[in-house]
Amino acid sequence: QVQLVESGGGLVQPGGSLRLSCVASGFDFSSSNYVMSWYRRAPGKERELVARITSADDSTNYADSVKDRFTISRDNAKNTAYLQMNSLKLEDTAVYYCKADLRLFFRWYNYWGQGTQVTVSS
Repeated sequence: QVQLVESGGGLVQPGGSLRLSCVASGFDFSSSNYVMSWYRRAPGKERELVARITSADDSTNYADSVKDRFTISRDNAKNTAYLQMNSLKLEDTAVYYCKADLRLFFRWYNYWGQGTQVTVSS
């Protein structure tokens, strides 16, 4: 059974940093058949993709709003994906979710974590 557990959220001042973690279990984190993503949902807004990393080649993609501020990475030894968030802005306030898309037998399956709250406030 695939499980994703996020942590690292909290309250931070504008310009500050946080690192979110997503610990994965139930699949081979060192394999090349999945994509890990971070999404967020701000109050009153639709959920949006923040960043994604592909296990096959560690290629990454970012939303324009977070480019050059956020970095997604993964650590096979710890079965963990990270989202390093720097230069945080008020508009980064949201619940952040980790998602795993797994390719198994030519089909894709997706799994979500429970979310972690990030609040940027002075």
